[in-house]
Amino acid sequence: MPRIDTDLIALLRTDLAAADFTVDTVRALWSESAGGALTRSHRIPAQRELASARAAGELSRAGTLAWLFVLGLPVTGAELDAALPELAADGAAALGLVELDETEPGSDRIVPLVDLRPYAFTDARGAAEWWLASDLGEVALGGALGPDHVLGVGGASTTLSSLIIADDVDAALDLGTGCGIQALHVSRHARRVVATDISARALEYAEFNARLNGAENIEFRLGSLFEPVAWERFDRIVSNPPFVITPRVADVPEYEYRDGGFQGDELVQRVIAGVRDHLAPGGLAQLLGNWEYYAGADGLDRVRGWVDGLDAWVVERELQDGPRYAETWIRDGGTRPGDAAYDRWYAEWLDDFAARGVEYVGFGYLTLRAPAGAPTLARFEQVESSGTNPAGIGEHVARALAAHDRLEGLTDAALAELRLRVAGDVTEERHSWPGDDAPIVITLHQGAGFGRAVQVDPALSGLVGACDGELTVGQICDAAAALFEVDETELRADLLPRVRELLFTGFLDFA
Repeated sequence: MPRIDTDLIALLRTDLAAADFTVDTVRALWSESAGGALTRSHRIPAQRELASARAAGELSRAGTLAWLFVLGLPVTGAELDAALPELAADGAAALGLVELDETEPGSDRIVPLVDLRPYAFTDARGAAEWWLASDLGEVALGGALGPDHVLGVGGASTTLSSLIIADDVDAALDLGTGCGIQALHVSRHARRVVATDISARALEYAEFNARLNGAENIEFRLGSLFEPVAWERFDRIVSNPPFVITPRVADVPEYEYRDGGFQGDELVQRVIAGVRDHLAPGGLAQLLGNWEYYAGADGLDRVRGWVDGLDAWVVERELQDGPRYAETWIRDGGTRPGDAAYDRWYAEWLDDFAARGVEYVGFGYLTLRAPAGAPTLARFEQVESSGTNPAGIGEHVARALAAHDRLEGLTDAALAELRLRVAGDVTEERHSWPGDDAPIVITLHQGAGFGRAVQVDPALSGLVGACDGELTVGQICDAAAALFEVDETELRADLLPRVRELLFTGFLDFA
């Protein structure tokens, strides 16, 4: 675990910058296939590709740092002194980043105690890059993780960070900060950030990362859920909470980074209840979560019952059955098929689901808002995951909320008077029978946002295609009615609700 020493952290920052220890530099150290293997927790290909340069003394400073902190392999004290000339090996040891390998008495082998790597991103304020420290992963450890493991940046982290709406706010809360990644993201547009966690080790990492990257507006507090911020309200709350559903039996490990200690999906329900009590009027919360599906019951309907009093937009991106869910989270901790505990824990998970009647578990995103009056947004939907987290999706969510607010007070007559534009990322796909000009299927595809695909009929396709900011929606509807020889009033009644939906989902924009 790293230690907080302002002077030594400043030297480390200087050395990392001078070594050009960046995402692009590290990625260029090994081939694309070796990098792919590394993402699958196999470091041997990357190790082989760097080994000859290291043996010849030709490894760059960034290469030495990647060998040590990314691959988790030992270096000599001389190598580390050369890679970090200002901090040196002694300074790195004083910060708790490395230690002398005591398994080989008299050797000069330095082994890593943390994972330290560059992290690049683009948000509404532009491109930026940080360095982030976390506990060594299973590749470096060579086995399962410890219960108090502090996770680095993973898929869930990048999912949430891509969703964050980057409006300027006064006070923000990162609930369950872990290594501090979301607090860092929010610190770019919040005057003050409070980051909480139940793990003291996680808070040490989070503070170290904040200081390493020059974020001075983050306060760190220890405690469970909203206990550290009792009586406080925030304009923005973000959270990747420890929502993983874990059997409550002694044998199954409870990893602090993913297990909140509650049965089933109660943790997510409690987080939502806390959000309701801690959002300032008009404040916004963006969360990740799991919810259970019982026999004959829709999990999203259960979530509806949790968000009473809040504007809510819940997107379910994945649905897993019991076996798949168990396999995912047993492997997540570093336990693999063939390990002694694997089959035993697998059975515990399935027993837990069977005892409570759980058939599936949904995963997704929750955007919650404290309305000034009665809630007006209640949208619960399944959107198939593309497996990617496109940059700018937070801006897409912000535009959708703004569209909802504008449409909420807009009558159909007023909507018909608007001039709209088709979004720049929208394409159209048509299928027809061979030799037949008339399409049997028309699909609109969205290149950004959630990457939606929507089937439309010729009338709606024609309306979307005609939205170039010149004609009003009503004029386009009436022209379509004449073309298809149908009643103008009936066609408007059919098209206008679907225009509202296309405005919310981003296929159409207000001109």
